[in-house]
Amino acid sequence: MRAYSSRLLGRDSSLVLHGGGNTSVKGELTDVFGETRRVLFVKGSGWDLKNIGAAGFAPTDLNYLLRLAKLEQLSDGEMMRQLRLATLDPAAPNPSVEAILHALIPHRYVDHTHADAVVTLSNSPDGERILRELYGDEVLVLPYIMPGFILARQVAAATRGADWSALRGIMLLQHGIFSFHEDAEGSYEAMIELVDRAESELLRRAGKNHGTPTSPAKNPGKHGTPTAPPLELSRLRKAAGEIHGKIHGTPMLVRLDAGPEAKAFAQLDDCGELIRRGPLTPDHTLHAKPFGAVFDADTVPGLRAFEQEYLRYFSDHADENHQCLDAAPRYGVWRDKGMIYLAPNCKRLEIVADISAHTIRAIRLAEAIGGWRTLPREKLFEVEYWELEQAKLAKARAALELQGRIALVTGAASGIGRATVEELRGRGAAVIALDIREMEGLESPQVLCLRCDVTDSDAVESALNQGVLHFGGLDILISNAGNFPASASLAEMTDAAWEQSMQLNLGSHMKVLRACLPLLENGFDPAVVFVASKNVPAPGPGAAAYSAAKAGLTQLARVAALEAGPLGIRVNVVHPNAVYDTGIWTEEVLSERARRYGMDVEQYRTSNLLGLEVSSHDVAASIVSLAGAAFSHTTGAQVPVDGGNERVI
Repeated sequence: MRAYSSRLLGRDSSLVLHGGGNTSVKGELTDVFGETRRVLFVKGSGWDLKNIGAAGFAPTDLNYLLRLAKLEQLSDGEMMRQLRLATLDPAAPNPSVEAILHALIPHRYVDHTHADAVVTLSNSPDGERILRELYGDEVLVLPYIMPGFILARQVAAATRGADWSALRGIMLLQHGIFSFHEDAEGSYEAMIELVDRAESELLRRAGKNHGTPTSPAKNPGKHGTPTAPPLELSRLRKAAGEIHGKIHGTPMLVRLDAGPEAKAFAQLDDCGELIRRGPLTPDHTLHAKPFGAVFDADTVPGLRAFEQEYLRYFSDHADENHQCLDAAPRYGVWRDKGMIYLAPNCKRLEIVADISAHTIRAIRLAEAIGGWRTLPREKLFEVEYWELEQAKLAKARAALELQGRIALVTGAASGIGRATVEELRGRGAAVIALDIREMEGLESPQVLCLRCDVTDSDAVESALNQGVLHFGGLDILISNAGNFPASASLAEMTDAAWEQSMQLNLGSHMKVLRACLPLLENGFDPAVVFVASKNVPAPGPGAAAYSAAKAGLTQLARVAALEAGPLGIRVNVVHPNAVYDTGIWTEEVLSERARRYGMDVEQYRTSNLLGLEVSSHDVAASIVSLAGAAFSHTTGAQVPVDGGNERVI
């Protein structure tokens, strides 16, 4: 029941966002000595209420926690050490920093959220009075204080002698709200009722229809109308990635949200001033920085202004124990166009987008009831540079090889293309996947799947624009789309078969490359890999249309390497052969080919010098390696991936 009601709270984004909030239940355990221990099962650090299960709750010694609460002082580092010592299962996660506070509340179930409505009210100039009048004696309203031991001490002092049977919740200004009860349903219903009351009051004061965009984007798509040139977004990403890379060594992803709410906010006269006042709740600084950036038509000056402001903010509040985090923004408003989100990877990008959406909605509501007011920056600094969060950063695992980089793959629905998308995703890249067919099972936060006929220049341009607005730019092009025409001698060749092969196997690659080159100039270690064929160095009879197109593609790649090299763009080619796990190789075709050469199917699959079967994933690994750091000094190369072919060698 504890896990179930926690998930109900976690799946409502107006209550909890990305790891925020915490819950607990008090119970008992019998140890190996047969003795009964009073236990607090509290959400473990790093777990998300949205999908938490029993394993996400740390069993801690309740009596030990209550003894800790009586101490006069306890540093954050020592508190976490003591919480670990209080944990009764060595395999359990670290207990939440709010564990001592949960222990002090004498009800069995305790729920804590960062409900938007409650925090928005508290972020208005008259918020404390409004909340006290709204809840009366049912809810204890307390001023903001940092989470952890000092918050637990504050609550202990404020509730000394309190009638807990009459108290339904505790409200922490600019932070969130607690509810509690003897059963899970009672605590959940108390949370929902208290938050509903705040939402109703907020809307009543703001006006029933406040928050509806006054200037919705025309024909909004997934992220609204592409109202800004993708090339400008790629310039911003390049500059932001350079700032981020000074600390982390990796670039960033960038997304434009031109949807109705984002665009309406961007059209406010004072949007730039509002976005810099601060976050909805201090916890958001850990994901999204303490304030946003402001971008005009030329975005890079706004980025530089944010960098300087952030460095001043750090200098104003830091001491010798603090190490400056990167000075790149995580969100910003692009005047008249929408919101821009920035993050080091796809997961973080989704988090920043969610936080930003909730924040601008709260800002507009708070402005309607008197103004948007957040904690002073020194308080936000305490959270962003909190000792416990700094320790987490120090332990963060190394970034994947291609984290923060963006790749485009054509012919992504199956075979080598699909395997390449999977290989890129596994190495941390964000991927724009193009194919004329559906790409079932590939779509994810890390992969944007777009239907596209790559022989159509307009379709290529449109798809590329969508991809750049979604991820921010382009670093890697894997030009793979193609087909193998039916075997035909030159005497039997039709004009249609010849032209179709030239259009797809050669012409489409030029069109895709031409569209991508301006973006690749703003890329990080930009690289192009063309997927050609063994038929280039070793053609066979009956495949003239295919062989000639692939030879032309290889020549195109050589010229591209010459022209793009001075721009820092690498261009290389792979020549696969006998890749039998692709769509063109059915069991019937394999059997027929094997019989033609006097072999069984297994012999035919491994008929190369190494005696190995070459899979699409083998080719994909070579392709992605060519696009990665291992070949950062290589361009104009042609690499066979064929197990060793006598005719090629």
